[in-house]
Amino acid sequence: MSTDAITISRILHAGYAFECAGTRIAFDTIFENPFSRNCHAFPDVRFDHEQIRRLRFDAVFISHFHDDHCSLESLDLLDRATPLYIYCMFGELFDMVRQLGFSRVHALALDEAVEVGPFQVVPREAMDADVDSMFQVRAAGLNVLNVVDSWIDEGTLAKLAGEGPWDMVLWPFQTMRELEVLAPSRAVAAPPELPAEWLAQLGTLAPRYIVPSSCQFQQEPWSWYNRAFFPISYAQFAREVGAALPAAQVVRLDPSVSARLDATSLRPAPPLSWVIPVGAQDVDYVYEGNAAPPPTADIATHFAPLTASQQARVMDYCRAGLLEKYGDVEAASDYFDETRIWQLSVYDHEGRATRFRYRLAPNGVAFLDEGEAPLGWTTEIPAAKLYAALELGESLTSMYMRINDTVFDAETERALLDADVVDDPLIRCLFSDTFGGYQAAQLRRLLEEAGSGKQG
Repeated sequence: MSTDAITISRILHAGYAFECAGTRIAFDTIFENPFSRNCHAFPDVRFDHEQIRRLRFDAVFISHFHDDHCSLESLDLLDRATPLYIYCMFGELFDMVRQLGFSRVHALALDEAVEVGPFQVVPREAMDADVDSMFQVRAAGLNVLNVVDSWIDEGTLAKLAGEGPWDMVLWPFQTMRELEVLAPSRAVAAPPELPAEWLAQLGTLAPRYIVPSSCQFQQEPWSWYNRAFFPISYAQFAREVGAALPAAQVVRLDPSVSARLDATSLRPAPPLSWVIPVGAQDVDYVYEGNAAPPPTADIATHFAPLTASQQARVMDYCRAGLLEKYGDVEAASDYFDETRIWQLSVYDHEGRATRFRYRLAPNGVAFLDEGEAPLGWTTEIPAAKLYAALELGESLTSMYMRINDTVFDAETERALLDADVVDDPLIRCLFSDTFGGYQAAQLRRLLEEAGSGKQG
């Protein structure tokens, strides 16, 4: 095999396999569709898990702990002797991966290179260094920057510019509207162009090739998020980046697609046999502003009914568990520094709401309220999604939560201008001081399945 080239193959989302001189490494390995519960591959693919079980990677690198980058169910398909290099500030994740049976688990440190055969992989600082990292990959005299999910601050950009020249940049091309869809009646539509700083930063890096990276998923086929979540199409990205960087070539790599990068060219290579395209692959995103979101009552009907015990878990949490938790989680803004009346509406599979009113005091005390004081905050959520957050580790991105979708009195509306949507009391109680809920739920299932298999 040639030693003067790297073969780069797309797995899914931010997942890639790199091969050079017989050494194969991978990044952010996701072998599931859907992944993160409701992220459906776009374009559609399926995975040959039997082939994946026979794969031998010389190393796997994971950029951060989010479940669309670090999934234990995907890692479970890999040989347990595979060296895993993970960027994460939380020791719990390393413990979970070791409980899964991996024996060579390493914590990555920024700017400290890892050598794997001909590859040198260097984690670089992302804008939120407590969460994310980026990867610089060198091999065969070539230099590739995998930006993963990150935005780049000016200090890091200057350092990366000094690491050039760059042969290829894998650039996260979606400005996903994860927070805007939570409060669509209060969010403005995305601007109809790429962020100006993206074009400036790409110009500074001046790579030969640019791959629109990350994303490659949509929500369920019925979901209004598919028209409101993803503002940027592949065509728009190629058009704007091509105009701003005429010397660069924008290259779309769909799942399974491989390309051979050398000093003078980028050429097609045989696709990954274990990532199998399904249906049309030349698909693109269509953005329709806030896309007339359907009522939460309608959304809730798409989910299966909870069992009696699951429903009881949700109701008990709303009546008691949430009240106990509220005092432990603080808001980022000062909106809740005075007493507010909060209404939480939980919708069952038939679209029927059970509503709870809470009085939230500035000292962190919360209690159920039967009064007539005007509301100061509202939250709506399908019961199935609240249960999934409580017991299955489901993340905020797929909760179909709806916040402040009403008109309050004039004084409250003025105060809300300075409030942050993630100050929502339910968001804080579910997510503000928890780590790795999704992976912990995966680990429980996997260990239970392994135990059942041994007993069987």
